[in-house]
Amino acid sequence: MAYQYNRPAAYLPDPEQGPFVVPMHTLSLPAHWEELLLRLHHGGMTEGQAERRRRVPTAAVNQLMRATAPDIVTVDSTARFGSENPWLYCQDAYPAAVTNLYIATWLKSLPRDADDPETTALLMNCFRDLDTAALIWRPGKIDLLEQELSPGGTALPAPHVYRLLPDVLAERIARQAPYEHDGRQLSFRQVAGRTGARGQGSGGAELMSNLIEYVPRRRGGGDGKPSYYAATLRVTVRTVPFSPVPRVHVAAGVRRFVTGKVYMPYGKGVSAYLLPDDSLVHDGPRPQRFAVAMLEWKNGTTDWRQGGAEGMLARISALDALPSPDRLVKEADHWIHGRDGIQIAIGHQAAMGRHTIGSGLMPSERRRLIEWVERAMAPEFVPVPKLERSAYARPPKKQLKNLPSMPKDMEKKDPEDLAALLDERERSAAHNARILRARLAEALEGADLTAVVLHQTDAIRDQMIAAAETGLGLAGHRRLQGPDTWVWETEELTVRLHAQPLGRLGAPLGGDSVPRRGQEHDKAIEERRTDVARTLADLREAVPGVRLAFVELDGLDAFRHAKRRSDPKHAIRLGCADAGLVTQFIRPPDPDVEADEAIADAGLRAAAAWSDGLRQTGVRLVPQHTLGDALIPANLNQVAFHLVERRLDGPTGKQQFTPIAVLLRPGAKCVLGKSADMHEWVPYPELLKSLTGRVEGRKNSAEQSALTAAFVKKTLAQLRSTPTLVLVHAQDVRKRWPWLRNDGLERDRLGLDGGPTQRIGLYGKQLRIVRIADGSRDETAECWAEAEETRPELKGQQRGGIASGLWRPGVRGDSDRVFYSTTGKSGSQTKLTNDDAKLTSHTNASGKNAYRPTVNAWNPNLLELTVACLQPGDDAEAWAAFVHQQRFSEDYRAGREGLALPLILHLARLADAYALPHELEDVLDPEPQATAASDQGLSAQLTFDFDLDDGEEE
Repeated sequence: MAYQYNRPAAYLPDPEQGPFVVPMHTLSLPAHWEELLLRLHHGGMTEGQAERRRRVPTAAVNQLMRATAPDIVTVDSTARFGSENPWLYCQDAYPAAVTNLYIATWLKSLPRDADDPETTALLMNCFRDLDTAALIWRPGKIDLLEQELSPGGTALPAPHVYRLLPDVLAERIARQAPYEHDGRQLSFRQVAGRTGARGQGSGGAELMSNLIEYVPRRRGGGDGKPSYYAATLRVTVRTVPFSPVPRVHVAAGVRRFVTGKVYMPYGKGVSAYLLPDDSLVHDGPRPQRFAVAMLEWKNGTTDWRQGGAEGMLARISALDALPSPDRLVKEADHWIHGRDGIQIAIGHQAAMGRHTIGSGLMPSERRRLIEWVERAMAPEFVPVPKLERSAYARPPKKQLKNLPSMPKDMEKKDPEDLAALLDERERSAAHNARILRARLAEALEGADLTAVVLHQTDAIRDQMIAAAETGLGLAGHRRLQGPDTWVWETEELTVRLHAQPLGRLGAPLGGDSVPRRGQEHDKAIEERRTDVARTLADLREAVPGVRLAFVELDGLDAFRHAKRRSDPKHAIRLGCADAGLVTQFIRPPDPDVEADEAIADAGLRAAAAWSDGLRQTGVRLVPQHTLGDALIPANLNQVAFHLVERRLDGPTGKQQFTPIAVLLRPGAKCVLGKSADMHEWVPYPELLKSLTGRVEGRKNSAEQSALTAAFVKKTLAQLRSTPTLVLVHAQDVRKRWPWLRNDGLERDRLGLDGGPTQRIGLYGKQLRIVRIADGSRDETAECWAEAEETRPELKGQQRGGIASGLWRPGVRGDSDRVFYSTTGKSGSQTKLTNDDAKLTSHTNASGKNAYRPTVNAWNPNLLELTVACLQPGDDAEAWAAFVHQQRFSEDYRAGREGLALPLILHLARLADAYALPHELEDVLDPEPQATAASDQGLSAQLTFDFDLDDGEEE
């Protein structure tokens, strides 16, 4: 029996409770300060420099206060001089002497040379004219539910609500009795300053538990090195399109901490969580929250981001209590239990390598923790009603057969039953292979499937050959076997695989020394790019028709810290594109595990890598919906818009902004795509290769928005005469397409160019638009199914399940245009159970120990499907069901359980891996290939899938 309900961790204001008003002290930025501070800031600048810096910088002092004055409730980074919106909020007036100290420290940071005599005089005059003694913390009452409505009927909470409401609720959570399960208690404290960690506009509050220590057992016996982690809770205010009621989301997770040396990511901060015995500021109150300071490694040194010995931290005497950054990053766990009056824990990041503790929480433990939280939210907030399963519950039509699973106790199986099972598996696999070969042959239009494996180890070469043979059912069809070339001939097509050592092409850029940023790094990329392009051009003469390269290369663990500039991966991808090839990377076998285990893991990764490359040759296993032509028009185009971007801190050190569209067109032989500078649709691989090597002039946000709007208009005009569904990922595109924001959406009206919205019919009588939002930045709530729904004997035990399906919200008065999509547990995590616990010991329903802190947990991402624009007579729920079914693409390993996004958006997002802006004067001209075809008769090319969960190795 399937779950009929899904429980989101979201809460609504209880209308019976009335307004939610709390007392609070506030401090605003006086209007007359702006001119005085700008004059100080512009001291020593040229007229042109001053013109470019028209605002007083507040980011540094805001960050400083978050790190050292954690009991200031919140700092509003959007506050302006003379605005009615306060700058600082606090439950009790902060000491005037401490406030003045922050102001004085801020002033000294504004001029370029604070020690210059003229600047010193200007500084003293400025401090006198500001009259900081007149700053007054004003008591008042703040409405935490203040809001308006957008033209589309969506709640618009006042800006302060996003910051203050979560903080007030977080304080309540921290005050209640500790979370307790199975005899273990966890106490939570608020974490100061995390409003800025997830985007200034998003607000939010965070809590963190006391640290948990886990001591693993070594294989040979004895205790291993302790690892440390903590439970986290995030509280955010969010809105739902077309709903007049805001809601509060609660998310639970795990934060892991570094032991030993800290591997600092270049140019990026690492969070240090501080809990001092006394205030970090002289005369300040003793903090009750964790403070967060940022460490960063830059230009060969590690320092506090807020300023080292000569910076802002030193000026407020905070360094009296803090160890030197150099020592802290060498022995991070030295202060983890508290030392010298302060406890410090350094947050672990994925870029630092593996951690003993796994990420995330499974649904039962998540449910227990969040249900403990919701006690503190009553009575003002009540749980959102459970999501109800949609009437359109069927999965898409099957195109491939499921292989029967093999029993764990095969030796106990009846021989006849086992033989029958093996025969069924063989017949199903052969059926699937015939379908894939037939589709592939159709897509290649008679050409052979030819690929090259550039390997570093014989093991990966052999595993790739085995993956090719298994993936297409080629056993018995081998016609040539090594030493460098393998050929299989079937009735449908010929498959050729050529293998050769990667050799010098895989060496670190710069050789023994890491190239410096700028010209030296550019030169190293250029040399390797050219070398790869020439080598592969020579290879194409010996092996005609090669379009896909599988490259065995060390992953990110080998290129941590500054060594990331020596990573040759991006130069190899550029060189392959110059030679007309697309690329799929795979890591070597793991040297740190047993040989048999490493080979088995390499085999799984090789199979995934081969499937990714094969799928992108043009095989179109688009999920086939079950809704019928009466609800969904036949011959429906699917279009996804996506913004391909790189920042200056990207792999090539250059910027890129390229709007693209990806198209699934009925009858076309492969996936199509185009960028803003293309006039016609081209095969998807051609789109990917066109994204490499672009170095574009910098565009401001207005120019980027105008380019995006023009591209969308032009693309929609080309598709005006045919049924078309547009899918857009909100978190990706709305920053340059503001209509996609919650407050911009209006039912059946489309907005472009920042102008007024217009009826969707003006853009086409057969156009529909669905906007998708995921759980990033807690935009959608976490969720679980209540296990007692299907197992009544678990009632009262707070057990959680995972429910896949399409869901209708149950909030009264909400629009009928918003639905939710979830998928089942990943097939790669077969050893996980819903009862696995990480925070405390736990016994599962079978009476077995379920305490497993080292495993990576998994929870479904609740996708929000907003059916924004429809045509008269359309059924919104049916269109949401169509989009939901597009998450289940059978040729993806994860597709059978469900992709993170619908297939067309998944393909659009994968194009990011080819955004590698890099100038090269003489780009190699690859051998002639099929030209960019028109919409009919398109030639299929080879490409690959970059999804890290589906084989792409980073």
